[in-house]
Amino acid sequence: MKFSKSALLGSVVGVALLSTSAFAAGVHPETGEKLADDQTFTYRILDEHSSFDPQINEDVSGASMARNLFEGLYNQDNLGNLVPGVALSHTVSDDRQTYTFKLRDNAKWSDGNPVTAGDFVYAWRRLASPELASPYQWYAALMSVKNADEIIKGEMKPEELGIKAIDDHTLEVQLTRPLPYFTAMTTHSSTFPSPEWAIEAHGSEWTRPENIVSNGAYKLAKSVPQEISVLERNTQYWDNENTIIDKVEVLVINDENVALTRYLAGEMDLTDAPAGQFPRLQKEYPDQAVVFPRLCSYYYTFNQRPSGPEEFKDVRVRKALSYALDRRVITDAVLQAGQFPAYTFTPAVTAGFEVPKVDFSGWSQRERDAKAKELLKAAGFTKDNPLEFDLVYNTDEGHKKVAIAMTQMWKQKLDVKVNMSNMEWKTFLNERKNGNFELARGAWCGDYNEASTFLDLMETESGYNDGKFSNAEVDQLLSEAKSMINPQPNYTRIEEIMANEMPVIPIYHYTEDYMMNPRLKNWPIKNAEQNWYAKNLYKVAK
Repeated sequence: MKFSKSALLGSVVGVALLSTSAFAAGVHPETGEKLADDQTFTYRILDEHSSFDPQINEDVSGASMARNLFEGLYNQDNLGNLVPGVALSHTVSDDRQTYTFKLRDNAKWSDGNPVTAGDFVYAWRRLASPELASPYQWYAALMSVKNADEIIKGEMKPEELGIKAIDDHTLEVQLTRPLPYFTAMTTHSSTFPSPEWAIEAHGSEWTRPENIVSNGAYKLAKSVPQEISVLERNTQYWDNENTIIDKVEVLVINDENVALTRYLAGEMDLTDAPAGQFPRLQKEYPDQAVVFPRLCSYYYTFNQRPSGPEEFKDVRVRKALSYALDRRVITDAVLQAGQFPAYTFTPAVTAGFEVPKVDFSGWSQRERDAKAKELLKAAGFTKDNPLEFDLVYNTDEGHKKVAIAMTQMWKQKLDVKVNMSNMEWKTFLNERKNGNFELARGAWCGDYNEASTFLDLMETESGYNDGKFSNAEVDQLLSEAKSMINPQPNYTRIEEIMANEMPVIPIYHYTEDYMMNPRLKNWPIKNAEQNWYAKNLYKVAK
């Protein structure tokens, strides 16, 4: 999932099943904490999400909205484990290629219609269909759903996708091969059900507040683009009586320092700590500054399309630019929130993944700098013939600081000239997708907690392989890994190939550094995916 941005929280407790008597008493039934009268959760995002439509959204902030508006087969608990959503359970065939989900019979849409297996069939066919051309269309194929590849290519009809409703509460999914982490992939927003009748009635405007029909714990009450979205309780939700947060307000604030000022003024419950300010904030507000690892990677991608810069087709140039970056300076001096310098694409926090020792990760920075100079000179670039290119990032003060640090390192060490520019988020996504860049910022947060969620971006046909890197061995290794009990050797080899070919420059692996209202409880800080659900949160009284 594309990400537009870059001492732990106390009192993390399990989600309780609240009774009406508990609400009457105004206390949390499990912890005994006195609940605040106003259960409004307000948080800030950097950019307007790409869409409320679960099959069209392509960014992290939009996925958070989708998880609150819609509910898929499974949700996650505070540790990232699967828990029932619309599906209560599932069985798997002996060949591990057919999954049968038993759906709850009390799930409803916000208009009162029952949620059925047919709503998932409609949504998954919609996701794979060339007609919708979803930016996450490739995810249906990534899940190994039968015939997804052929449908995406236009060789089969969406009706031939390997998913069907046995009855209203039984859903069957057929895979082309065993996929050990298939169920984990169903927590992704692109797999959530969609209301066919609302989409047919309103077309692309079905997600407007007056038209939208959702099946999650909340419904969309207000949406002012680039300003605010408001979610209110969905009284038709099957577990509405056990939800505490009544309203969710999402503020779009492009300036992280303005956001911090407004947070400190009490206007919101959650915002990102501005780049470089976390140490100060942690000292001044020890009960509000929180940090923890996040399943995300920050990188820059080279445009290796035929139309891309000729210079970047030379691996020596790509390696030189990567080696010359002192990642420790970026994490420790620029960002200062515990981020991890990255020499591989996949972060160490990824479940079941062992970070391989790629060659340049074990060198000193002096050794990397010397090799960078040697490579760039061998590629024909010197002080008299300097390398020059354009770098683009999406508008954000933190991204700007990182980009400035990078360009200064390249200038001082390699005499490279870089022309920096920034773009608004949706324009940035579009330009990257269309290949209108030379070197572009990238960030990826795992769609599920397994290494393939990162490495699959390097597959030739991946929908988010914006630089169009292509390597036949990588494609083969990824294909083989999907059905392997232990795919680590394949993942290790892919990371080695990436270090040797350098299609992207890994910069750092994320931490989440928040300023969080200490009265807000039950944030899932131990879930590296950060799949949070407002229905599991609550606010205590002062």
